[in-house]
Amino acid sequence: MIFFLLPIIGAIKSESYPRKLTAEEEKEYLIQYATTKDPNARNKLIEHNLRLVAHIAKKYENTSEDKDDILSIGIIGLMKAVDSYQISASNKLATYAARCIENEILMTLRANKNKRNLIHLQSPIATDKDGNEMELLDFIEDKTVDLYKSYESKKMQENLERALKTLSSREYDIISRRYGLSRDAQTQKEIANELKISRSYVSRIEKRALLKLYFLLKDEK
Repeated sequence: MIFFLLPIIGAIKSESYPRKLTAEEEKEYLIQYATTKDPNARNKLIEHNLRLVAHIAKKYENTSEDKDDILSIGIIGLMKAVDSYQISASNKLATYAARCIENEILMTLRANKNKRNLIHLQSPIATDKDGNEMELLDFIEDKTVDLYKSYESKKMQENLERALKTLSSREYDIISRRYGLSRDAQTQKEIANELKISRSYVSRIEKRALLKLYFLLKDEK
């Protein structure tokens, strides 16, 4: 569940991260994951390198992106690093992961910068005969497919849908808005403005919901 679980993992602890693995522990988990694809070994390698993500993310705190978003993007880079790292490589996992994390953040920042120059599909462009606003999306045939359906197996979809049902209505609403589950993804600030609540309150609800989902889904293969 690469596109959904990454921000979940990154939101578990914003300041208190698991300790760094010893060289022996890291080697053991790397071999275990490389030979058996054990999801538990993969989780350990990711969770115990979250501090590296936080360290690199601090370099980009003065950008226009939200701090939590930068951390989530960095987690994507970390996860890709764990999945593609070769244990026969001469460089350490941390060295390789640092490069992947930074590349992921830089690519996303560039992409978001370019998007700001595009017209949003939900931008009002006219009104109908009854005075209702009409959006650009109204004039475009919808051929999109849910993101997670494009990337995940039927079993993974079922696991995610089951986990989402455990959330309260407010938690589900926030998660749906943040990660684009049937709508365009929004920033915490955009959600706060629409719901007329503080951004910090949105952040607390999001992290509480993600924590629930993380523990429900972390052991799913």
